[in-house]
Amino acid sequence: MPYFSIIVPVFNKQKFVAKTLKSVLVQTFLDYEIIIVNDGSTDNSEAEILALHDTRIRYYSKKNEGVAVARNFGIEKATSDLICFLDADDYWYPNFLETMHRFSAELPDQKVFATAIEIETSKKYLKAQYSVPKKSDFEIVNFFDGSQKECVLWTSSVCIHKSVFEKVGTFDVKIKHGEDTEMWIRIGLELPVVFIRKVLARYVYDAESVSRNSNYYFEHYTFDKYALEEKKNPAVKKYMDLNRFSAVIKCHLNGDWKTAHEIYAEINLKNLSVKKRLLLQLPTFLLKVLIRMQQILVTIGLGTSVFR
Repeated sequence: MPYFSIIVPVFNKQKFVAKTLKSVLVQTFLDYEIIIVNDGSTDNSEAEILALHDTRIRYYSKKNEGVAVARNFGIEKATSDLICFLDADDYWYPNFLETMHRFSAELPDQKVFATAIEIETSKKYLKAQYSVPKKSDFEIVNFFDGSQKECVLWTSSVCIHKSVFEKVGTFDVKIKHGEDTEMWIRIGLELPVVFIRKVLARYVYDAESVSRNSNYYFEHYTFDKYALEEKKNPAVKKYMDLNRFSAVIKCHLNGDWKTAHEIYAEINLKNLSVKKRLLLQLPTFLLKVLIRMQQILVTIGLGTSVFR
């Protein structure tokens, strides 16, 4: 049985997937399997994948059912107790698995691990900013307290014991937007996170990618799912209100005033910074100007997303 199972869902990533997979094949820690789930790609992703020859690669091709189904398929096929995810356009540094091996061995009672990430723009690499105190090279943190800026759990930077999915469930296939973040919420309600401060994974910033798209925000279903928990847990409420802020901004950009009003009504404004409260009050045309400026700043390496 390999020490790690690495799950790579792929949908139309022919430009990226070879580089992504090569970042796994050059890892300094060698005991792993790569489970590639081609989720009905219609481009040349399959050819790029099949051009790589390594006995640790297990390749599956299925009809398109969405990334949540693809990741769950990979979890089912995994033979290791420790599962890592890597999106097909992201990248690992060569010592990512070596570091995960070290911490999982030194902290055997912990089940959830994550490293810091960097964001690749067309001009430079940016280190993500976290709300985790800088005390040592790692901290064991509460997910909600540690995710007030960048989320401490990010799909391509995590290592999670398979028993966690038996405890909290797998990815919710009903969710089309933010299925990964919803999974982290469930995990955060049950377990702490070993956050490793060293940057070992890279997200390739694309202003047109789904996670930056104005249609990408928590659905009513996700907010409703945690309505009771928010009433009991102020940290959960604050985290969800940050996501509500993002949703309201994006609804404004889409002209969906009804949904924006409904979500805004659920926000405790005390959970938002003065800047975010101001942004919620701006007219749409001015929001679009500011967001366009922010996207330019991100591209040249001088800012991060306005949505958080």
